[in-house]
Amino acid sequence: MSDATLHATNQNPDDFAVQIADQIESFLVAVTEVAKGDEPDSAVPFLLLEVSQLLLAGGRLGAHEDIVPDDRYEPDPGPEQDVDVLRENLARLLDPVDVYSEVFDPYEPRKAPVPARISDDLADVMADLRHGMVHYRAGRTTEALWWWQFSYFSNWGSTASATLRALHSVLAHVRLNQPLAALDGLDTDQGMGDDTLEIEAGAVMAEEIAGPLGLRSSAPQ
Repeated sequence: MSDATLHATNQNPDDFAVQIADQIESFLVAVTEVAKGDEPDSAVPFLLLEVSQLLLAGGRLGAHEDIVPDDRYEPDPGPEQDVDVLRENLARLLDPVDVYSEVFDPYEPRKAPVPARISDDLADVMADLRHGMVHYRAGRTTEALWWWQFSYFSNWGSTASATLRALHSVLAHVRLNQPLAALDGLDTDQGMGDDTLEIEAGAVMAEEIAGPLGLRSSAPQ
């Protein structure tokens, strides 16, 4: 989406709010396009790039002083845009490597890894960012920045960071010619948190992930 459609023509492109909104809009558009599945061969590297760029915006929001909204109560942004279809499309696209393990808080001692899904993570991040974008498009710039900053600390920052590490690991294994070993039937209720889940990551994890994802190793054979 161009600046002309996203921003008023009198806004300064160097303005902090405009730059943050542009980075977030770019992520929203890019992930939506990836989820369509038209280019599965480039899905993982493209997502790695987009999440990396989004976290730059998050870092800027995190380093910024606390943003205080104009109103005491958040204006009603209207109905939330559904992300379930996007989540399901990403899950199918990333099936061989969708499930990974993550430690939510590295500063909590003896915290066991928990199962996570890249598709769930990206859908959750999209929901947070879209919520703020509704305010931004309505001209409530401070409200949008406050929401993006608040939700960066409370949810999408850590979620996107975990997703980035998972995507990085996938590409690293492929490019360094280090296939992921099968998980030997490990499922997400074996010492990894929520015992209501019945997903067997090993059942969908191929020993060589480059083939299912359309990736090719650049390392010497």
